[in-house]
Amino acid sequence: MSMRPAPKIGLHFDYVMWLFTRLSALAMYALAIIGVIGALWMGARTSMKLPDLMRWAFMPEATHVSTTNVTNLLAWKTLFWQVMGGLVVILASAHGLHGVLSVLEDYLSGARLRQVLRLLVLVIWLAICAAGIYVIRIF
Repeated sequence: MSMRPAPKIGLHFDYVMWLFTRLSALAMYALAIIGVIGALWMGARTSMKLPDLMRWAFMPEATHVSTTNVTNLLAWKTLFWQVMGGLVVILASAHGLHGVLSVLEDYLSGARLRQVLRLLVLVIWLAICAAGIYVIRIF
């Protein structure tokens, strides 16, 4: 088994993905904070329990408020909340799949095999994003 070569200095795939992982985590925190503040502003403090509010914050999907005391569900189905949900799906799935990719690449030494794995992860990510955005858009 041959050793994996050290990454080159400068802008390359590994550095960009390292940076993406850090920035996507910060972006997901920001989206969660915006989700909590937005839900509280819309009256969630009087019509939701804390677990429902947290579920809404991390996945703003209108079906998450249908089991609460919220009376007007249409206000929770706006384009803003759909975009927020889509961003959460895109960032969280990319962040998580990159983590899986990083772990798997630690055990792979062949450059060709790593390229195939990266392509497979990209296809899986696109499928997850398409399915997630479809569900957010439909419901």
